[in-house]
Amino acid sequence: MKYIEINGGNPLVGTIKIPGSKNSSLALMVAACLTDEPVTLSGIPNIYDVLAIEEIMKGIGITLHRSVNGDIVIDSSNLFSGELDMNLTSTYRASYYFIGALLARCGKVSIGYPGGDDFVSRPIDQHVKFLEALGAKITFNEGYYTVETAHLQGADIFFDVITSGATMNAILTASLASGTTILRNAATDPEVVDTANLLNQMGAKIRGAGTSIIRIDGVEKLSGCSYQVIPDRLIAGAFLAAAGATRGSVTVDGIIPEHLGSCIAKLQEIGLEVTVGEQSIHVNGDVTLKASRIRTGMYPGFATDLQQPFTAMLLRAAGRSIINDKVYPKRFSHIDQLRRMGASIEVRGASAFIQGGTPLHGDWVHATDIRAGVCLLIAGLMAEGTTRLTGVEHIERGYADAIQSFCQIGGSIQLREIGNSNYLSSFSIGH
Repeated sequence: MKYIEINGGNPLVGTIKIPGSKNSSLALMVAACLTDEPVTLSGIPNIYDVLAIEEIMKGIGITLHRSVNGDIVIDSSNLFSGELDMNLTSTYRASYYFIGALLARCGKVSIGYPGGDDFVSRPIDQHVKFLEALGAKITFNEGYYTVETAHLQGADIFFDVITSGATMNAILTASLASGTTILRNAATDPEVVDTANLLNQMGAKIRGAGTSIIRIDGVEKLSGCSYQVIPDRLIAGAFLAAAGATRGSVTVDGIIPEHLGSCIAKLQEIGLEVTVGEQSIHVNGDVTLKASRIRTGMYPGFATDLQQPFTAMLLRAAGRSIINDKVYPKRFSHIDQLRRMGASIEVRGASAFIQGGTPLHGDWVHATDIRAGVCLLIAGLMAEGTTRLTGVEHIERGYADAIQSFCQIGGSIQLREIGNSNYLSSFSIGH
């Protein structure tokens, strides 16, 4: 069993180049299946979910080539089936994008139920809603479901809730449908805009991405192109929180600051010194932190994916902070683990009440999802002594070279394996 060993007490100092967005990449790679011409994508991170997509694609005749510079070339000209590997598609949440990308070309898609983080069940009812509106029939089976259609026809769709996954999947599906599709109460996330921009570059006719109303005029065919994925705003936000948590001084580089507006505002409210550049954000965390209240919401609100890293940081702030997560109210599996390290936190319903100012101490802790893993890693960097973090596979799902990245800015972290006296990976860079 692998685990991460973290020695706390050192401030993080330095500059981190932010990789391409995981959430965009999962949609962009699958969007390449909408054409039989090659699509070249730059900035796709080398993480588990991406590797799972590559394996799924290979199983249905799609070829992928990763060049020396990291670009991925996807060629689906030999696509022969919409029957996907049930086990692989059930390992991550965003596998449902394959429906939107393959339905028009194959007429039928069989796929496992979406998996991934287990902190809460993520329903697919809004996906079912738009698929049926566009003319698809869905059959639910044990372990998998099938979506089929003889013809996709545009429709006017009002989402019951704002959902980025269903919005992006609907854009994929409607791009090759006949007629016009209008999505109302659509998500406005940068990842939605990124997906629409790629498709438009491939020849789609999509207007309004980034607003709550998106119009898609279906086209008969899409073509290949080259495209650069946007940087990962959630990873950037986690590193900024880590700077505040460790009294560090960190710059995240190669980002789009506008995508982090709510994060920047909350960092400043908590008392951190924030400097925003054209493609960078610098945080000085060697200041007194103030207790705060965070309410998560859909973009442009405060991202639910950032509440866990901010929970770790707020353990430094004297007084009571409150985090209310109505996006995913059960996303608090990291709280019990933080308590093992000495944190004083109470969970009531969708809210966590944090009593800050108490020092943390190292212990064995376990990550149950990507962001909880990063929260516990940050807490380990704050704590006295050594923290050992299991559930490494969850961090690997969303972060490429997470250990090396944190060590690059001063963290003392090693990847170990029980029963093996040697390090699987070892970095310890001090300032």
